[in-house]
Amino acid sequence: MRILFENAQLIDPEAGTQTLGSLMVEDGFIVDGGGAADQTIDCRGKCLAPGIVDIGVKVSEPGERHKESFASAGRAAVAGGITTIVTRPDTIPSIDTPETLEFVERRASTDAAVNVLPMAALTKERAGREMTEIGFLMDAGAVAFTDCDRVVTDTKVFSRALTYAKSCGALVIGHVQEPILSKGAAVTSGKFASLRGLPGVSPMAERMGLDRDIALLEMTGAAYHIDQITTSRALPALERAKANGLDITAGVGIHHLTLNELDVADYRTFFKLKPPLRSEEDRLTVVDAVATGLIDIISSMHTPQDEESKRLPFEEAASGAVALETLLPAALRLVHAGHLDLPQLFRALAFNPAKRLGLSCGRLAVGAPADLVLFDPDASLKLDRFKLKSKSKNTPFDGAMLQGKVIATYVGGVNKTESLTDA
Repeated sequence: MRILFENAQLIDPEAGTQTLGSLMVEDGFIVDGGGAADQTIDCRGKCLAPGIVDIGVKVSEPGERHKESFASAGRAAVAGGITTIVTRPDTIPSIDTPETLEFVERRASTDAAVNVLPMAALTKERAGREMTEIGFLMDAGAVAFTDCDRVVTDTKVFSRALTYAKSCGALVIGHVQEPILSKGAAVTSGKFASLRGLPGVSPMAERMGLDRDIALLEMTGAAYHIDQITTSRALPALERAKANGLDITAGVGIHHLTLNELDVADYRTFFKLKPPLRSEEDRLTVVDAVATGLIDIISSMHTPQDEESKRLPFEEAASGAVALETLLPAALRLVHAGHLDLPQLFRALAFNPAKRLGLSCGRLAVGAPADLVLFDPDASLKLDRFKLKSKSKNTPFDGAMLQGKVIATYVGGVNKTESLTDA
């Protein structure tokens, strides 16, 4: 089966180009454009880009399937132009054994409409006391290791885990926050936090957490990815670590690129995130770091929470927001505002995360998988959270005007958008 996508704005993040042209797909892979096609799709001048590779998605199986299942997460990913989700191990129980990991892989392979790559916990029960069986978990399919937002406070345990990960060629993903300073914080400290009477955490907590981890990377030589850098204070340390040749990359969640601390305003718990939203100055500095490539990856940090855990006083409410469907239209705010162009955006959304994980997707090159998203960057929509495909509806963009609409999502050359049905 040969499919020709013609009259498309081809967004090539690897080459850094946007050109009007055509793309040929055969048997699920991108091929040379010669020869006849069995099917021709007229893209009508809309954008065709590599499908998004989203690192750090929480799917609440096992344990909290009512918040998000692999089936619902797959539908949300398709609706958002995401072709690969890299799932977090902060489930109930944690994904810290080969048996639990195999359950996740079986469920994902049968239920999810997109590619699913699982991460495993770095320490048992994410408790920071004893590292998991990294080698066995890699054999079972783990693509990276993380304790998510639980910082490993015992530096000896963490250094041993990094050393062992280095010997196995495993990627470790860390959450850089100084845990004592961060404990109990609901917002970023400052005048706004004081006026609202909310417990805050200094942006320096992020810098302090990063400094510690960089020192351990110098000692161990491990491959390390920071899930989120959200403050300007942390960027010089990151820049130095890269300049010194450490195997380190960094990401940022879409909400920290498009929202700031003032959005919390009326104690709206859909805006309670971890780390908390930062100042507008921090937001703009981090956006610039994405543009220059200092921050490598943009992700959704999709964290479903049910109504009961969000309809609480701000300090008591659970942190996190869903973002699989809103990732692309929210990220396009950065394009429309002139901060990024489309190739830069998809370098952070698709090419860089695929490269970090050693995947062949995230590109429009011949031989790459035909994981693609066709979208209109200018189409506007008013978001209604109750129309989201995710089971949980905790989005801070409810009622917001967004610009950018996914027309079709292709996984291995197959149009998954056509099969979307309501749960």
